[in-house]
Amino acid sequence: MGSIFKAYDIRGVYGRDLDEATAEAIGRAFVTFLKCRKVVVGQDMRPHSAPLFAALARGITRQGADVVHLGLCSTPMAYNAINFLNADAGVMITASHNPGEWNGFKLCRDRAIPISGQTGIKDIEKIALSGGFAAAAAVPGKISRFDIEKEYVRHVGALFAMRKPIRAVADYANAMGICEAAAIKPMVALDPLFDTLDGTFPNHEANPLKTGTLRALQARVLSGGYDFGVAFDGDADRAGFVDEKGAVIPMDMITALIAQDILKRGKGKILYDLRSSRAVKEVVQECGGQPMMCRVGHAFIKQQMRAEDALFAGELSGHYYFRDNYFTESSAMATLSIASLLSAGGKPLSELIRPLCRYAKSEEINSEVPDADAVFKRLREAYRNGRMFELDGLSVEFPDWWFNVRSSNTEPLVRLNLEASSPGQLEARQKEILGIIRKS
Repeated sequence: MGSIFKAYDIRGVYGRDLDEATAEAIGRAFVTFLKCRKVVVGQDMRPHSAPLFAALARGITRQGADVVHLGLCSTPMAYNAINFLNADAGVMITASHNPGEWNGFKLCRDRAIPISGQTGIKDIEKIALSGGFAAAAAVPGKISRFDIEKEYVRHVGALFAMRKPIRAVADYANAMGICEAAAIKPMVALDPLFDTLDGTFPNHEANPLKTGTLRALQARVLSGGYDFGVAFDGDADRAGFVDEKGAVIPMDMITALIAQDILKRGKGKILYDLRSSRAVKEVVQECGGQPMMCRVGHAFIKQQMRAEDALFAGELSGHYYFRDNYFTESSAMATLSIASLLSAGGKPLSELIRPLCRYAKSEEINSEVPDADAVFKRLREAYRNGRMFELDGLSVEFPDWWFNVRSSNTEPLVRLNLEASSPGQLEARQKEILGIIRKS
């Protein structure tokens, strides 16, 4: 059971790593650790999410806490419900973009503050594995039902208005974007792809970060008459976008674009993860906002957003965080931000994106290495003349190029992100840095 407790959530293959007994133990450990009294629980469409809910709820109520069951919902809707219902804690039963045989739990404190490996998952693991639960309550907690959709639609809808009709294609990947889209449909005409809930993912993996999963979306958009396309991941806390020509838009460019929309309505701080293009920082400054670099990972980003009272944060993986959604993700709000910009002006999405693509940028490049510490030592020595900082891994900046190298949390890998002023320089610097990283 120990291997399912990850840096940001609990996740494993159902029937092999995770079963009902495990879920009940996690429920008991969760309440023992947090001492919570009211827990909101949502679930995705995987066939084993229902039995896992029953077992998790049994563990939670056994410890005397009440469960508010949301039923099927997206992760952003669950975050919203924790706040709207003023709950002490929340759990979303999902394995996000993982294949259908996987499942898991995303854990939150009050206000949808995430519980990560550093802030409680390891403690919950220890309690669950050892059986060190608090004594069962004399009177078990109760289970009630609440449908968050109406409130989420109202909450999101109050923040946007369209000046002209917008038409888009939505690829739901048979997953929870179907629920998330309830907040989009009142303002954007959405033509659906794969809009039947099916936890086996019969059409394609629910991961818009993999551009190969976007082919059906691109083809539909290219059939004509659409302003853009959006694709959701399994629990709809991430979204990927294509323009009216079917071109995949880099997710950091979406961060810049949404920042433009938000900063039109009011000035403030905008966070961007350190793998993002320099263009994001530049755009935020040009729009009168205050750009702030942040670490990779939703727990870190949400913590920094709250500390800085930031308006918005964007992550290269397609997570988009809004102060107006309690400093949590909302793919519906990201989609409506794009639609709002298109509705306000006469330019198509491809033209809005073009001036933001100012640099040549690599995709994230993974290298398997036997000794990550030795890699970082070589890089520090080779690039000691650059501006060096270690917010998350090693970042080195020069006037016309920069790179970041981070270690994987789970594998013997280092991950390289690199940007330069021209494609030629990008190619040369990439070859040079990979030579250092992969030196035998």
